[in-house]
Amino acid sequence: MTYFQRLIINTLAFISLSVLFPSMFYVNSFVIAIVASIVLSALNFLVKPILHILSLPITLITFGLFSFVINGMMLKLTSVIVGEQNFAFSSLGAAIFISLLLSMINSIVINKHMDRY
Repeated sequence: MTYFQRLIINTLAFISLSVLFPSMFYVNSFVIAIVASIVLSALNFLVKPILHILSLPITLITFGLFSFVINGMMLKLTSVIVGEQNFAFSSLGAAIFISLLLSMINSIVINKHMDRY
């Protein structure tokens, strides 16, 4: 799956999840969803590996469940960079919940895409 396809999946997932959970998650427009998807991809490439290394003891103690908190923090950081008036979460718990759903959507689409080949 190409980088462009992942950006489209994340963008559509952001729009869909903001419609499904309007009290937890807000996206101002489709363009903001595209920008947030690009920012999230950049953060996942640059910051997330560092956070995973620094939080390795906690991740091992929680049997990997702390990685959901890291994903939620990546979404909250995306919200801060894009602007909370355009892309916002009601709380860190909401960001963790949305990151869990986003991970599920990505894994379903990737697995479905991999079945073709």
